[in-house]
Amino acid sequence: MDGLLSKSDRFGHRYDGRNHGLYANSIKQYTSAAKRPLNQAEQGQLIRFLQNFTAARSWNWRSLTTTLHSFTSAGVFTPHKPMDERVKHTQAALLSTLLDAIMFKCSQKPEARNIGARGISNLLWAIAKLVDSRQEQTLELKEAVAALLPHMNAQKDQFIPQHTVNLLWAMAKLVDNGQKWVPGLKETVAVLLPHVNVQKDQFIPQGIVNLLWAMAKLLDNGQEHTPVLKEALAALLPQVNAKKDQFIPQHITILLWAMAKLVDSGQEQMPEFNKTVVCLLLYVHARKDQFIPQQIVNLLWAMAKLVENGQEQTPGLKKTVATLLPHVNAQADQFNAQGISNLLWALAKLVDNGQERTPEIKVALGTLLHHVNAQKDQFIPQHIANLLWAMAKLWTTAGNRHQGLKKLWPRCCPV
Repeated sequence: MDGLLSKSDRFGHRYDGRNHGLYANSIKQYTSAAKRPLNQAEQGQLIRFLQNFTAARSWNWRSLTTTLHSFTSAGVFTPHKPMDERVKHTQAALLSTLLDAIMFKCSQKPEARNIGARGISNLLWAIAKLVDSRQEQTLELKEAVAALLPHMNAQKDQFIPQHTVNLLWAMAKLVDNGQKWVPGLKETVAVLLPHVNVQKDQFIPQGIVNLLWAMAKLLDNGQEHTPVLKEALAALLPQVNAKKDQFIPQHITILLWAMAKLVDSGQEQMPEFNKTVVCLLLYVHARKDQFIPQQIVNLLWAMAKLVENGQEQTPGLKKTVATLLPHVNAQADQFNAQGISNLLWALAKLVDNGQERTPEIKVALGTLLHHVNAQKDQFIPQHIANLLWAMAKLWTTAGNRHQGLKKLWPRCCPV
């Protein structure tokens, strides 16, 4: 760090930030090798050295983008709890100097700024990641997004498949975390979607997953069902079927969640869509033992949403639900309050739409109702609303025969 400060002081306004960028990249390489971001202790140790790590407007584009992307990826800006004030202050100061220099670069004349497509992709991904990690959406962050979007639109022909994935993922994350649909953002999404169609054969499995997740999130947050979005979706679905053997359980969970969200947002259930759902259900059935508790919650929620939107006759759906039920029982003590709420909602919705009340589903319901009782103090209002709806539905379909419902009802609705 002394060496970095020495170089910066020696060259003054002629210093391009190259060594600072290399230093930031070395932190990212450390976390990449460890396959995890910095933990709170490591972050605290590093922050002491970053108190004088100040970005300047003289830095070149590559140094600025490498530094912000590397530090974000490594977890340098992650707001851990409890938050040390010294750490919080250093994070805010460092992020502010980086964003100021980036916005200054964006405002320069074309011949002076040397802005590249890769840097734009990395910066918008980093800002979305910051927001997603509970970083406050300051005015400075919003202004940085607004400054970058016109450059993204201007360089749309320079984006490779990985850029397309990162940028659409970033747009979805931003709107999902409260970013308003400013005119530039809508235009950006419209510019990116045709790239999905053109580059469809070049996306890796993780890219396909991220793109479908992004489209589902965009629609869930007000994106219109434009012809270009429908074309992008139609281009991606065959890729899911073609690469089905390359997806890991996490991918399958996200894909089924995305399919459920898409139909819930009004997506037409065309033949290719239905074929993809069937393909994913077969995978769940074949690898049922590989899903962790959170994935089981999301899978059953997705199936319930698909059923709610007219997919109850999909081949394999009921069988896949039955395959997952024993795992609900086996992993019941690992579900948090939100998971229990979502599972009971999903099971009630499935039963309400024709899922047979097998012994397995009765045991799963009994197990979950027991955990509602045990975790009753941890439910937020939304969870309670879902639970009461689920219990009402289960009561009407089972009469008053379920003893777990009888015992639980007075505890959820005390006089």
